[in-house]
Amino acid sequence: MKKGFWFLILLACLMTPRLVIAADAPAVVDTPAPASLDIVTLKDGSILYGEVIGMEGGILHLKTPAGPDNLVKVKWESIAKLSVSHPIPFHLKEGTVLIGTATEGPNGTINVRAEPLKGTMEVPLDSITALNPIIQAPVIYSGTLTGGYSQATGNSHTKNGSLLGDLVARGEQLRLTLNGRYVYSHQDGELSAKNARALIKMDFFITKRFFWFAASYFEKDEFQDLNLRTALSSGPGYSFIEKGDYESPWLKDLTLYAETGLAYFNEDFKDAKDEKSLRARWAVRLNWPILDDRVTFYHSQEFYPESTKNYYMTVDNGVRFKLVAGFVSNIQMTTRYNSSPTTDTEKTDNLYLLTLGYNFDTTRKR
Repeated sequence: MKKGFWFLILLACLMTPRLVIAADAPAVVDTPAPASLDIVTLKDGSILYGEVIGMEGGILHLKTPAGPDNLVKVKWESIAKLSVSHPIPFHLKEGTVLIGTATEGPNGTINVRAEPLKGTMEVPLDSITALNPIIQAPVIYSGTLTGGYSQATGNSHTKNGSLLGDLVARGEQLRLTLNGRYVYSHQDGELSAKNARALIKMDFFITKRFFWFAASYFEKDEFQDLNLRTALSSGPGYSFIEKGDYESPWLKDLTLYAETGLAYFNEDFKDAKDEKSLRARWAVRLNWPILDDRVTFYHSQEFYPESTKNYYMTVDNGVRFKLVAGFVSNIQMTTRYNSSPTTDTEKTDNLYLLTLGYNFDTTRKR
């Protein structure tokens, strides 16, 4: 009995250090290995780590762990080596598209492993035209529809309403532009303003920037003695600034184009004598979104001169503010100037509008 007791004591003494060591040892937990990062090695020896999002127009977009919400832009020509751990499309000069991962290769090449092919394919970096590019729809639609209304009762009785809309459908060779506006106002039971206008224009692109347009402009105004003003025009146009011409975040979405041509100009008046003429036409369109489209400045004008003393011009200047999702508020000033108005009408009409509505753009962005 005593021998058995002392045997248990000896066994406990031998086991105690092992139990203490086991208790102090860290618990083993199966944790997943961190995702492999893509590696971009520059020609100057710098190395960048992150996730390759894509490459278009000679610019590689890389999302880094230090700034996952921001994309680092790297010139493609400055890259010496590239390793991509997740499958993306590789677009080559001859038109081939490989979808797979890539590892660094010798002498300015990468080894692309494309499924379901076995093995790898050596691809020179300078033969790659794009990585995971954004594929735009054949036709891109953009436009805005806004309206405003106010009413007063009691000591004064007024009603004011306005509706503005525009739509642009842009394909590779065609662009359709629709623009319209309707404004009315009642003051103490009497009509004080009522006018409307519409523009329908088609642009046929001969080159990437040079185009030929055909346009129809219509306008009606109760207080200009105007049943209908019609301008049918055609001529050349040119896009001086397109989206992406500037790398600056303030200018990257700026667009500007101008047109010139001849117009058949017809004015049908209620009381005055109707007038018809052949005139020149000049038009400018500027659209300048900044701060990721939170604020957009725009300007448009149409100028129809018959001579230096007889001409008609309309100008729109406005600012559009993005509220939430696609909803926007709009502040616009429209000036219409007729150098030869009919009797008892003014040369200049100014219109100030504050409206709310919706803006949309189907352009796909990174």
